[in-house]
Amino acid sequence: MPKTAMFEKWFSKIDHDITYLVDCFAEVLTELGESDMGDVLPWRTPSENDDAATVVPPGIGRELQVLSIGYHLLNIVEENASLQARRERENAPGTYHEPGLWEHGLQQARDAGHSPEAIASALENFEVEIVLTAHPTEAKRRPVLRQHRALFKEFSRLEFPHWTKAEQALIRERIKVILERLWRTGEMYLEKPDVLSELDHIQDYFLEIFPSAIVLLKQRLHGAWKDTGLPADTLSQAFPGPRLRFGNWVGGDRDGHPLVTPEITRVTLNRSRRNALRVVRTRLEVLRDNLTLSDLFQTPPQALIDANRIYGAIDLATDEDGLPYTHEPWRQYVYFLLQKLDGGSDSGFDGYARPEELLVDLELLRESLEDVGAHRLAESEIDPLIMHLKIFGFHLAAVDIRQNSAYHAKAASQMLAAAGFEDWDYASWEPSRQRAFLIKELTSLRPLVPRNSEIGEEAANVLGYFQIVADHIAKYGPEGIGKFIVSMTRNSSDLLVMYLFAREVGLLHIDQGKVRSTISIVPLFETLSDLEAAAAIMREFFEFPIARNTLQSKDGLPPKQEVMVGYSDSNKDAGIFSSHWGLNRAQKELQDVGGEYDVNITFFHGRGGTFSRGAGPIHRFLESLPGGSLRGGIRMTEQGEVIAQKFGNLPTAAFNLELLLAGATISALEHQDSGADDERYVRICDRLSELSSEAYRNLLESPDFLEFWTHATPIDALEFSFIGSRPARRTGKRTIEDLRAIPWVFSWTQARFYLTGWYGTGSALQKLKEEDPEGYTYLKENKSESSFVQYVLLNAETSLASADVEMMEKYSTLVPDDDIRVGQLAKIVAEHDLTESMMNDFFDGNRTKRRPRLVKTLDMRAEGLRRLHSRQIKLLRQWRTLSAEGKSEEADELFPLVLLSINAIAGAERTTG
Repeated sequence: MPKTAMFEKWFSKIDHDITYLVDCFAEVLTELGESDMGDVLPWRTPSENDDAATVVPPGIGRELQVLSIGYHLLNIVEENASLQARRERENAPGTYHEPGLWEHGLQQARDAGHSPEAIASALENFEVEIVLTAHPTEAKRRPVLRQHRALFKEFSRLEFPHWTKAEQALIRERIKVILERLWRTGEMYLEKPDVLSELDHIQDYFLEIFPSAIVLLKQRLHGAWKDTGLPADTLSQAFPGPRLRFGNWVGGDRDGHPLVTPEITRVTLNRSRRNALRVVRTRLEVLRDNLTLSDLFQTPPQALIDANRIYGAIDLATDEDGLPYTHEPWRQYVYFLLQKLDGGSDSGFDGYARPEELLVDLELLRESLEDVGAHRLAESEIDPLIMHLKIFGFHLAAVDIRQNSAYHAKAASQMLAAAGFEDWDYASWEPSRQRAFLIKELTSLRPLVPRNSEIGEEAANVLGYFQIVADHIAKYGPEGIGKFIVSMTRNSSDLLVMYLFAREVGLLHIDQGKVRSTISIVPLFETLSDLEAAAAIMREFFEFPIARNTLQSKDGLPPKQEVMVGYSDSNKDAGIFSSHWGLNRAQKELQDVGGEYDVNITFFHGRGGTFSRGAGPIHRFLESLPGGSLRGGIRMTEQGEVIAQKFGNLPTAAFNLELLLAGATISALEHQDSGADDERYVRICDRLSELSSEAYRNLLESPDFLEFWTHATPIDALEFSFIGSRPARRTGKRTIEDLRAIPWVFSWTQARFYLTGWYGTGSALQKLKEEDPEGYTYLKENKSESSFVQYVLLNAETSLASADVEMMEKYSTLVPDDDIRVGQLAKIVAEHDLTESMMNDFFDGNRTKRRPRLVKTLDMRAEGLRRLHSRQIKLLRQWRTLSAEGKSEEADELFPLVLLSINAIAGAERTTG
């Protein structure tokens, strides 16, 4: 089918489906006596223009709720349409490969000349880890997200073509039940969630989505392997390819988050283990019920008989009717495994301390099925559980521990004071002095602080969570513990001091005469200056004996050192192009340092929910990474509202996981070498980076910019909102620098500036064209060869397309000073128009023709968003006026409506920050 016709078909489906769902919603509202609210939905009737009104209209809360739900319906419609379109393309006659998925990647690798053995080796040795974080970006409450999931499941049932009219009516009624429940449920947070409720929300995905998604991943990989014509016996049947792992920051990330105490980390680790065991128990119960093979029809192998004899001497196995599993030895064996999983009860069994112990028993069970020829049952019943245990273990996701380097330095000062040092102010020492002290101090395992000493708050906190980790490792092993991440790593002593804390709680040990650490220390380079210094810092770090001793080779491969790179603060510092180019160059330089020390650098990408914070199509992102940067595997964060968008429903979750695993593995195979970039290309990108940063900094450093931003965006409301448990500012200072990147980006998206995603690129391209026309032409003509430039500029264009000058002008009316308003808005609009022009020039044409899906998506949202923005501007103006006049009670009464407008716009834009 021609691309134009395909787009028209699926655009028509979106129009049809949104009409169906909003009609269902309107029926519910009418039946509840609120028929006038149905007219608010923009896909039914045009919105009236009420911009002339200056007061908040009555009933605005219900309006905002209707629009918010309406946009969630649109999101469901678009997600379902994408799913059905992919299915149709996969079933189309002829060869079709969805970009970024297994079949496309395998064919690409085969066409490049890689042997089946090389591809299989890459798949089975490459490691991918997804780390879920809370962060204050998920505006929707957990009960609301569950209703969205239920609605998606029910709505997607309508795709089955053979329902009767009566069955279709039943589905429609069930949809209306969910919609009424949504209408009657409060969407937004009216008080901040606590950390443990955020943990429960995150763990929903590990309990309800990911275990089933990985089964689909394996099936699709093996299906693609076969369809691509690769030999079946080359790829292991027992595992889905890349070594997939999951991580979690909720309950461990304490950077600027005082509520994440050592006790919270302890509860997080214990709750994760308890939930992991619950999932394993449920799967073993299903296995017990399914393995009903009778020894009357097949003779069980001796190993199974012996195992049952041993276990049976302890406890008699019975089925649900109280009868012994006399002739069902496989079922009996699983019963015993369940008893052993519950060890510590009255079962008489010693429980499983580690998942590896259960895996040994499952391998025996699998072999016993193979011995009687039940190959299909072994593959369908046992392999998924083995795969589950290898990925989730008894911990679901490894908990990372993150804290700021300045906090660590203060803790170290307090420890030195407690130890009796005369010059104890470690935080004020020069880095060279800190390093010299730490190198000398870490030659032994002697604690620094005498037991039961009085120490300061920061030191007690740091040693508290280090002790929690040490206790957990001693009891359960290291599997549930992730990495210790140092935010704002500024020098190598910021990393080395972590070993000082580890020593205090017994996490250092001597092995073959060398001091080694049980835990892994990971730097986080966030700002542009830190990224520029990263290579020098790591080179110095690798010179420390304890750092080298801790890095150990596994399976004959070079040791790995993880390095986290942050997208948010570098973008806030220098703008979009400079941020991404700085990250690109830092990764290249860090690879070179790793090569010098025979260490594979594994990059941990701290990606957020918008392009300003590292988001973007995952397979394009992977292609844009510098060559060789995937050699050590990859780790990346998924944050806030993006988690629900990517993983909220099983088919979408499986698709996004496949995009990541297939894209990362094949990209690693294709880009094993980190060869030098073309000098001309590097010079051009360096210049673009300078020019774009200059334009961006000129805006931020102009005298009136802070005043403009404070009034023209809802940043004040966002700082007082209840989205997430973490404070909006690191230390409470009212500066751009202290503000976290999430509310910074969130404020600009709410007011439709999207400034952080595009500002500076237009000026940079124009000046490059003027200064170096040949260089500009070279970059333009070779853009298809530069996946980095194409990725950055196309995503900047997406941000630009999402911006709306008309809305910018309306929000700027909130700025009380006319001169500031006019001057700052003129700068922003001029850069917007210039960027629009330069994008059309660089990509040879208007995006309306080049990117019809993007245009359709924005058009579907445009009318309702205009109404939402109009309402929010009135609410902000009235709320600020009441606050300024000292009418705090009236302002407090109005504030929930301000929050509701933020929630509704976030849902309509599908982004917070």
